[in-house]
Amino acid sequence: MGDLILIVEDEPKLAALVRDYLQAGGYRTEWLADGREALHRLKADPMPSAVLLDVMLPGMDGLEVCRAVRAFSDVPIVICSARVEELDRLLGLELGADDYVCKPFSPRELVARVKSLLRRAQGRLAPATLLPAAGGFAIDEAGQRIVWQDQVLSLTPVEFRLLRHLLQHPGRVFERAQLLDLIHEDFRDVSDRVVDSHVKNIRRKLAALDPPQECITAVYGVGYRLDA
Repeated sequence: MGDLILIVEDEPKLAALVRDYLQAGGYRTEWLADGREALHRLKADPMPSAVLLDVMLPGMDGLEVCRAVRAFSDVPIVICSARVEELDRLLGLELGADDYVCKPFSPRELVARVKSLLRRAQGRLAPATLLPAAGGFAIDEAGQRIVWQDQVLSLTPVEFRLLRHLLQHPGRVFERAQLLDLIHEDFRDVSDRVVDSHVKNIRRKLAALDPPQECITAVYGVGYRLDA
């Protein structure tokens, strides 16, 4: 049986359309139309493989659902919203979403984005092989995890790719556009300022591990580098 995709959308016709395309792509689907119900569902078993999350929902706003889910799970989340402004996209990604799709969207493209996210997350259950990296970190490629002093960082797939790249090239400055190409290689339709939101999330998670220094340094007017 295929991966389970949770569709959280209060427009029945749109939800049915997305469901049909996902099922044609070999996925199982579950549909909810209420944000609060979706949050309760995500706290129960089985956890879906990915979540398609509308923003304007009854019960609880989709962005608040995303924020709450990130407190206990790194399940891939794609926000599907009619809010097309850059600030809305940045907010969604800053709250922990892995992707942001603006309505109206192509159902085929949405399925392709889901496939891409799941492909990158498939190795998480494989036996861990830790590869040493800069700053005393270690990278588990198969599990898409990064470890520091036996502590595992809870990263989304996008955050993992970004931090892994910086760890593999310590001291090198990368422009925001370069990092955006890396983390959103399939469909680049967002501003390179999205990188700032991802870096902010990574810094917050690194700070919780209490490393000896700030690892990711902003280079004014250019981008970021990792200081080992």
